[in-house]
Amino acid sequence: MYALFDDAGKFHAGRVMQEADSSLQVELDSGKRVKVKAANVMLRFDKPAPAELLSRAATLAGEIELDLAWEFAPEGDFGFAELARDYFSANAGAEQQAATLFRLFEAPHYFRRLGRGQFKKAPQEVVQAALLGIERKKQVAAQIEAWAAELVQGQCPAPVKEQLYRILFKPDKNGPEYKAVVEAAKRAQRSPLDLLTAAGAIESPYQFHWRRFLFENFPKGHGFAAGLAAPPVKEALPLAACQAFSIDDSATTEIDDALSVQGLGSGTVVFGIHIAAPGLAIQPDAALDKIARERLSTVYMPGYKITMLPDEVVQAYTLSEGRACPAVSLYVTLDEATLEVKGHETRLEQVPIVANLRHDKLDAVVTEAALTGALPPGEAADYPFATELAFCFRLAQALKARREVVRGKPETFNRPDYNFRLPGLLPGSGEPAGDETVEISTRQRGAPLDLIVAEAMILANSTWGGWLADHGVPAIYRSQASLLPGIKVRMGTKPAPHAGMGVAQYAWATSPLRRYVDLVNQWQIIAVARHGRTAALAAPFKPKDAALFSIISGFDAAYGAYNGYQQAIERYWTLRWLQQQGVAELEAAVMKEGLVRAETLPLVFRLPGTEGLPRGTRVSARVAGIDLLTLELHAALVARLDTATPAAAEEAAEDDDAEPAPTLQLAIDVNEGAAETAAPAA
Repeated sequence: MYALFDDAGKFHAGRVMQEADSSLQVELDSGKRVKVKAANVMLRFDKPAPAELLSRAATLAGEIELDLAWEFAPEGDFGFAELARDYFSANAGAEQQAATLFRLFEAPHYFRRLGRGQFKKAPQEVVQAALLGIERKKQVAAQIEAWAAELVQGQCPAPVKEQLYRILFKPDKNGPEYKAVVEAAKRAQRSPLDLLTAAGAIESPYQFHWRRFLFENFPKGHGFAAGLAAPPVKEALPLAACQAFSIDDSATTEIDDALSVQGLGSGTVVFGIHIAAPGLAIQPDAALDKIARERLSTVYMPGYKITMLPDEVVQAYTLSEGRACPAVSLYVTLDEATLEVKGHETRLEQVPIVANLRHDKLDAVVTEAALTGALPPGEAADYPFATELAFCFRLAQALKARREVVRGKPETFNRPDYNFRLPGLLPGSGEPAGDETVEISTRQRGAPLDLIVAEAMILANSTWGGWLADHGVPAIYRSQASLLPGIKVRMGTKPAPHAGMGVAQYAWATSPLRRYVDLVNQWQIIAVARHGRTAALAAPFKPKDAALFSIISGFDAAYGAYNGYQQAIERYWTLRWLQQQGVAELEAAVMKEGLVRAETLPLVFRLPGTEGLPRGTRVSARVAGIDLLTLELHAALVARLDTATPAAAEEAAEDDDAEPAPTLQLAIDVNEGAAETAAPAA
């Protein structure tokens, strides 16, 4: 006697060796004996042999027409043997009964499984819906097959190209486009990125990085809707008595800040810091606020930028020379001799902007010697606002020295700033294509004009941060608990010391045209300027306001993503410069764990063979290859040029957080499909 039994959805057959009331002992063809519950036995038979029965029944099951079987099936519950007699004949044997069981079991869209060999046919509408679903799956499978074949042949189907960045970075892993790429990558035995590149899905490395950034951060596009006009400042603002000037790069259009100096030679000097005031016109929750809050910051990159606000709005509030501009002004009263701060005042006013100074045109003449009167005999400072700038520089040096006392260590500017210029890209001509010639120039970090602006902004941000706190008005602060390694800058709504800056508190408020946090803080500052001690009641954001925490969270994420893209795309242009200049060797300084920093370029890369060298050791590296898609520089160690000096080692140690461009991380996994396919057989 043999028995066919169900074991967790799989059918086995073997010889019955022993039988009790509720169970049987069955010997399989392998010789293994298993205990089977009597309720799981589907069929008992004398012939054919178990293996032969399973084989013949499986073949015969494929010949059973499901539509016909469904027609034969009774309306109520029924057993497979009953249907076998109706479908085949009244004398249906073990093979026909087993075949019927197999066929019913594998067609749940036609027959519901009730257990113990019992079934019930599904309603006709359910069957039709299931058949349509099966047909759709077949069509999708055929489409996946066709797309995969095209990709293997080096052609990219349009639907795959349209979904390229979603497939690679935020895929729907059940989508046919994703499955086609995975299948093609397996067949071609190539990485998905190589496969798609060869198939023409990626226009160029630059477009790949640019489109990926837009996909992740500006999925609806980075343009502005039409008709977004700048609202006017409705209140009548007094005209300031000062003559203000700004200091920026020639390419800067969002001029947020300007300076003024009054009272030179009188013993008491009033130093003015004037900030563009979109917050006087743009109101919280207005259309422009919603746009700014969605973007949170301007995105900068060589040759292009995505502004936080539409350009026509920026131009309405920017501190352009030759006009009086609405501004939030901080006036700091100082002893002219000692530079001791005697007091400060905030005013809402119109400020006459006399000049927009451009540091890239003045750096060569506005030197430390010119500002301190140390020029050679017969030479004199010959540039606008020479006297005022000399005072500003003296004040900046004093402010920096005071902060360094609090920091416990001096700020050092050992490395220059690097400026990228695409000379062939005309202003207003749109985004770069990625194949332009690039020029990279250096500018000494901490140059006199930079120092003047930086210290003025730190003074304004720390002063206003304390002023808001004194009035009980919340703001968004940046703080750092200490300068110990790993202690990072954090954002919060309560004032706290900023160890890196060396100030008691620090609230960004000096760039409201290009940073949303500054616009939020400007609204709070305006409330205090208007209402004084009752400002907490009138300010747009109240203490413990959930909106402030939401802004902080969103800003942190967006600002990190924008800065990450800026660094990545500057790395792209640096690698392009190496290609364009035909650079074969680079000199670099060892940092840590095989990382080195190029001495004359903003480039950190891995250099095998330097892992055991002391930090700061200078080496020569041969350029072995450049991959603009992954932003990798492959290099080989040529020679060790000299040993590390203590100063060089200390500078390299400050780079502990520096890393090369991150490895391109794709969300596509060519092994997932194989794992899923193999799972049922396990």
